[in-house]
Amino acid sequence: MGFAVLAFLAAFLLIGSIGILLFYREAALQRISEIIEPRPRRKSVMGTIQQAGSSIGNLVKTFENLMPKSQKEVSVVVKRLTLAGYRNESAMKVFYGCKVLIPLLLAAVAGLSGLASLAPFFVYLVALGGGFLAPDFWLGKRIKARQKRLTRGLPEVLDLLVICMEAGLSLDQATARTAQEMRHSQKELCDELGIVVLEQRAGRARSEAWKNLADRTGVECLRNLVSMLVQTEQFGTSIAKMLRVHSDTLRVQRVQMIEEAAGKTSVKLVFPLVLFIFPALFLVTLGPAVIVMVESFSALTKH
Repeated sequence: MGFAVLAFLAAFLLIGSIGILLFYREAALQRISEIIEPRPRRKSVMGTIQQAGSSIGNLVKTFENLMPKSQKEVSVVVKRLTLAGYRNESAMKVFYGCKVLIPLLLAAVAGLSGLASLAPFFVYLVALGGGFLAPDFWLGKRIKARQKRLTRGLPEVLDLLVICMEAGLSLDQATARTAQEMRHSQKELCDELGIVVLEQRAGRARSEAWKNLADRTGVECLRNLVSMLVQTEQFGTSIAKMLRVHSDTLRVQRVQMIEEAAGKTSVKLVFPLVLFIFPALFLVTLGPAVIVMVESFSALTKH
C-alpha cells in the first residue's frame, strides 16, 4: 500500500511540475532576457499577487481538460454557473479544473498526514469522492445565497421603479435609471437590470428581455413579476400601480415567512432539549438522590 501511495504522489508531482513549467515558460524567458539585458524595473507586491493568482487559475484550467464531459452536462453546468452569477467563459474551466484538482489534493493530504494508514480504501474513497462533489455543493450554496439576496432586494428596486415612472419616465428609462442609482446597495440585481437594458437597446423585445432575466436568476418572485409585466403590457393597464402592488405583496410575504420561521422554532427546539438539556437537568436534580440511595443500600448490605 505504501508503494501505491508513493506512486500516486509521484504522478501528482509530475503532473503539477509539467503544468507549472508550461505556464511559467514566459516568466522564465522574461527573467533570462532581464539577466542578459538588465533594465531597472519596480515590481509592486500587488503585481506579484496578481501574477500568482493568474498562474494558479491557469493551472486549475489545465486540469479541466482531464475531466470527461458531455454537451448536456456542460449546458447544465453553464446554467448553474449563470444562476450563481458567473458568466465568464473561464468559470466553467475553473469549475471542472477544481473537480479534478481538489480530489488529488485531498488524497495527497490524507497520504501525507497519515490518515490513510487507518483505513486506506475508505480514506481515499472519501477524499476522492468528497473532493469531486465539493465544487457542486459550493456552487449550490452560492446559487441559494444569490437568489436570497435578489429576493430581499427586489422590493426596494420596485419602489424606485415606481418613483421613476410616476415622475414621467417610461419603463425602459426607469429600469436604466434604477440600475444606475442602486448599483451600490443592490449590485447583483442592478447588474441583471443593466443586462435587460442592454438587450433592449440591442433590439430585443421587452417581454423577451425580462423573461431572460427570470431565466438567468431562477427566482420565483422575478418570474411572477415578468408574468405580470407581460400581462400589463398586453391589457394596457398601469405598470406603476402593478409594481407597487407587487412590492407590497413581496413585503407581506417576507413578514409571513418570518412569522412561519418563528413558529417553527419551538418545534425545532424539542430535539436539543431532549438530547442535551434534559439529561443535564436529570443529572443535577436526581444525581444527589441516586448517590444517597446507593450509599444507603451499600450500608444495608454490609449489615
